[in-house]
Amino acid sequence: MNDPIHHRVRTAVSAALDKKAIDLDVLAVSELTSIADYFLLCSATSERQAQAIADSVVDKLREDDRVKPLLVEGATPGRWILLDYGDFIFHVFTEDCRRFYGLERLWGDAPNVTAEFSEEAAPVNVRRKKTS
Repeated sequence: MNDPIHHRVRTAVSAALDKKAIDLDVLAVSELTSIADYFLLCSATSERQAQAIADSVVDKLREDDRVKPLLVEGATPGRWILLDYGDFIFHVFTEDCRRFYGLERLWGDAPNVTAEFSEEAAPVNVRRKKTS
């Protein structure tokens, strides 16, 4: 995969998984909206973990790909942190906040392409379970 967008999405996925993000999904939304090519969604068990995941994504993309988010919203209190990179938007939720907003339901027509970006990510339509 030589596409720079795919490389940045893969970097973001890796950074989130390094901080133990759970239920990570990559949705291909380019056929449904012009705002981004991909939505990345993941859950965290606490606001502190959500912030750590978001920080990891920002730091890794800045170090590896020399890109910064165009917009960061929700860092305080950290229940839903949005990182907008233009080509993709990364949503980091606490588990209860993710269930409440249900972006997967809103974007249900978008193909789940998670497996293309991470060997560790769960296969399509398989959710990771919280183990602790």
